Formats: sequence, C-alpha cells, structure tokens
Amino acid sequence: MESMLNKLKSTVTKVTADVTSAVMGNPVTREFDVGKHIASGGNGLAWKIFNGTKKSTKQEVAVFVFDKKLIDKYQKYEKDQIIDSLKRGVQQLTRLRHPRLLTVQHPLEESRDCLAFCTEPVFASLANVLGSWDNLPSPLPADIKDHKLYDVETKYGLLQVSEGLSFLHSSVKMIHSNLTPENIILNKSGAWKIMGFDFCNPSVNPSEQETKYVCKEWDPNLPSLCLPNPEYLAPEYILSVSCDTASDMYSLGVIIHAVYNKGKTIFEVNKQDIYKSFSRQLDQLSHLNPNILLNIPEEVQEHVKLLLNVTPAVRPDADQLTKIPFFDDVGAVTLQYFDSLFQRDNLQKSQFFKGLPKVLPKLPKRVVIQRILPALTSEFVNPDMVPFVLPNVLLIAEECTKEEYAKLILPDLGPVFRQQEPIQILLIFLQKMDLLLTKTPPDEIKNSVLPMVYRALEAPSIQIQELCLNIIPSFANLIDYPSMKNSLIPRIKSACLQTSSLAVRVNSLVCLGKILEYLDKWYVLDEIVPFLQQIPSREPAVLMGILGIYKCTFTHKKLGVTKEQLAGKVLPHLIPLSIDNNLNLNQFNSFMAVIKDMLNKLESEHKTKLEQLHVMQEQQK
Repeated sequence: MESMLNKLKSTVTKVTADVTSAVMGNPVTREFDVGKHIASGGNGLAWKIFNGTKKSTKQEVAVFVFDKKLIDKYQKYEKDQIIDSLKRGVQQLTRLRHPRLLTVQHPLEESRDCLAFCTEPVFASLANVLGSWDNLPSPLPADIKDHKLYDVETKYGLLQVSEGLSFLHSSVKMIHSNLTPENIILNKSGAWKIMGFDFCNPSVNPSEQETKYVCKEWDPNLPSLCLPNPEYLAPEYILSVSCDTASDMYSLGVIIHAVYNKGKTIFEVNKQDIYKSFSRQLDQLSHLNPNILLNIPEEVQEHVKLLLNVTPAVRPDADQLTKIPFFDDVGAVTLQYFDSLFQRDNLQKSQFFKGLPKVLPKLPKRVVIQRILPALTSEFVNPDMVPFVLPNVLLIAEECTKEEYAKLILPDLGPVFRQQEPIQILLIFLQKMDLLLTKTPPDEIKNSVLPMVYRALEAPSIQIQELCLNIIPSFANLIDYPSMKNSLIPRIKSACLQTSSLAVRVNSLVCLGKILEYLDKWYVLDEIVPFLQQIPSREPAVLMGILGIYKCTFTHKKLGVTKEQLAGKVLPHLIPLSIDNNLNLNQFNSFMAVIKDMLNKLESEHKTKLEQLHVMQEQQK
C-alpha cells in the first residue's frame, strides 16, 4: 500500500511540470487565461486547480484540469472508464445549480492531453486544508500549508454542506455517494461547496413518496478513480449493497470527525480485502469507543454518534441536522445571514447592519475580511444602505494594517467619499476622520478625503457645517500645510462670513483659534488678522471668538504680533469692540485684560527701544 502511494506521488510530481503544457491544447484556453496552480480536489485529488481569468470580462475563475498522463499506466478500457467517470461527475455538477454546490462557469472541455472546466474562484479543497497535499504544486503554497480553520468557519462550513445535502436529497432526489473532504471545495471567500458527482445516484422513482436507490456492487478490479473513497462510505454500500440518503449522512459524520482530527478518518480501510475491513468496522461502530469522538465539540458529539449509527434509519436527515443547536452560533448565524442577504429588503438589512458592530469583534479577522467585508462593500451601490453599512466597514478598517486598508477597503470607499446623499454618510466619515487620515495614503487624502471635508464646510446643512468645524481641530495636525493654507482656511473664513447661522460663525472662529498653532506667523498676520476685521456681526459670542483669536496670536510663542501690528491694526479694532453694548461685565473685563496686556507689551517694547536709542545717542555725544 505504502509503495503504491509513493509511486503515485512520484508520478504526480512528474506530471506537475507538464500540466500547464497539457492544458494549452484545451478549448478552455480560448476563453480563459490559466494562471498559477493553487490547489487540488475531486476524487483522489485528481483535479489540479488553477487560478484563471475570463479573457473578455477579466472575471476571476478557477480552472480544474485533469492531466491524462496521470492514468498512463492503465489499459485503454480502464482509461476510458476513468475518463467517463470524471466526465459524468462534472456534467452532473454543471446541470445542478444551488448556492451550496460549486458553480460551474464553463462546461467540461476535452483535448488530447486533458479534461478541463471552469468554476467560481476557489481557495482549496477541504482535503488540502486538512493536510492532504497530493497533486499540489511544489513548494507547497504557504496559504494552504498555514491555513487554520476557525471554529466559526468549521461550524458554518458543516452547516453549508448539510444544506447542500438537504437540497440534493429533497429537491433533486439524488444521493451523492462520495461525500469526502476531497469533494468539498472552499471557494475564494471561504464558503464550503460540494462537487465530485462521479458516483451520484439519482432515485429510480423520483415522483413517489418513498424514493428508491439502486446500489452498485463494489468491484475491487476497477481502477481506484472509478470507485468512491471507501473510508467515507457507509457500511451498507459494501455489506448489503444498499444505499439511500442516510448513506450520505454517514459520510458527513466521518467528515465531521476528520475536520476535528486533522483530516483522519475513523477507520482505515484495506482496499484489498474490503469486505473484511467493513465487517470489522461494523463491529466497532456497534460499540463505538467514546475516545473516538474526544476531539469533536461536546455539543455535537451525540449527533455524530447518530450519523455513524450502523442502522441507516437512526441517522438524522440533512434537514434535521441543519436545525441542531450546534449551528446556532452567533458567528455561523451571521455568515448565514450574509449568504441570504440578496433575499432581504432594505428594512431587514438595515436592522441587521445596526446590530453587526456587536458581532464583528467576536469573529476572527480573516473571516471578517474574507467573508463579511466583500458582502458589506457590495452594498455600497445601494445609497440608502450606505449609512448602515459604512460604520461596519470603518470598524473593520480600524483592525486592518495600512496595507490591508489600502488594498481591501480604500478602493470601495472612493465612490462613497464623493456621495452627497444621504447626509449621514458625511457625518459618519467626519466622525472617523482620524482613522481615514492615519490609514489613507497621502495622495488619496488630497484627492478624496480632504475634498469631502471641503464639501462638508460648504454643505447647506448647518448641522454638517457645525460638526465639521468641531472636528477639524482634532485632525488638523494630519493635514499637509499647502492644503491647510490654500483650501481649508479660505473655506472656514468663507463659512464664517457668508453664513446666516450664529452657531456656524462662532464655531468657525473657535475652529480657527484652535488651528492657529499649525500656521506660520506671517500667514496669520496677512490673512487671519485682516479677516477678523471683516466680520460684520456684533453678537457677544462672535466678539468673544474674535477676542480669542487675537489673544492666541498675541500669546503664542510661535506666532506673536509685532508692536506695529498692535498699534496700527489690532488695538484700533479691539478697543471699539470692547465697549460694544452687547457685552456683559465679565466679557468687557476679558477684553480689557487682553487690551491691557497688549498695551503693556507695546509700552515695554517701545520704551526699551527708546531707551536703547537714548543710550546710543548719549554714547555718540
């Protein structure tokens, strides 16, 4: 057995080099570009899986290739049997359409060297993920080698397989007859899909209540690719040549065991003496050793025991299995909801998205990025949904590195930055401005993020303008100086002068006061001081805002006002304001305190200058 396996492995390695050339002659390559070899799947992991793209649309696909060199050692009639078996599996998969079955994008094509067909983009087969690495490229792809299934992925994956079986058993009236990790494919976003219908068994009386299935006797003389994997087969296939939907459920029980035991099946089968092997297996199943189920989560152990029962009638059916509490996990339920999102109306979606921020932190980051993020960003095309989806996307962004954010999130945010309606979008972005400015590359800040801030300052909504003015100081240090000087400050000034809202005018002045420290002295003297003198209104809050800016420019070490400016521009403006009738006593006192400080500075500086002049004149005499 060992030497046979080694022989197969060495054949597989030799074939790897030739496979790309083998696929070149296949009609599939007319429409699809075949990329890197990424995985293997199907019965005996005989299909190599490649990345691919459709030439006309650049749509991503997976290309499954079976290289006929793999079966060179067989006689012609055996080769034909193998090819027929593989063809049957793909043709059957192509006919069946269901979200839990692998989606075929291009049907099977045959050439002299290989069989090939295309499906939705794929990550790997479950067998690859569980450590079966036959027919994989060398060196082994790191993402497969290091792939760890999280608890939520395993639960939801098993639920998806159960739902797929429920569809096959109830709607199609068919049994799969070779349900194994090799025939479960994890697609690009991590969903588990069923394939490998080489031995599927349609009911002989599909219209009747009691469906019947005819079972073929095991033929040990057939090539192994013409036989299902016996380690996942229910005992009744071999021992009583009978099968029905419960036989698939037994296979699912073995898969659950394998998933929690690093890919190991419950029993190893001796293919040379299969009847003896299965008789022994039957005895062990009748008195199942509790240690066998040790690694399986406690809440599903009893169900696995039932699935592995020697009496088919005792096994739960696929529909019953989908309803067990084990699958009621908050993460699995969330992923399931995302899969049915297209069936929901806007109200249901908005309720779901509102509750999502509580769930996201409980899910592993890879699952969130791989499964949830694409589903959220695909909702951006629906403007009404954006205010509900965006907070979740930005919550995910907080957990991402700069590189992940730039690659996975920013491209989808681009169009949303430019969206004017509904107004909540701007509010959400403004509240997360520090996140956007720390993670977005400088070019994108200039092209997308800051223009949004400028739009907020010019928005017709007073609420938006106020919020924007309140938030700007918190991220002013992250804005580059030219943008600050040429775009941001002019808009704040214009908001202050043109608004009819007292709150916006006061907030403009407060905002300017807070960001003065990021400006240079001459800009303040040339642009800010003259602007203060243009403000028409005389409300106390406005006057105090003007006073605040003067005080800041006067006291800040970096800024400072020259005595000429004080005497010629600042005091002639401040003194008349100080005796405005709208000011109360405290406000008047504040004005006088600043004016006195300025006069003192003016006096001491000018006095010092005159004294120095006097000394110099005396010395010259």
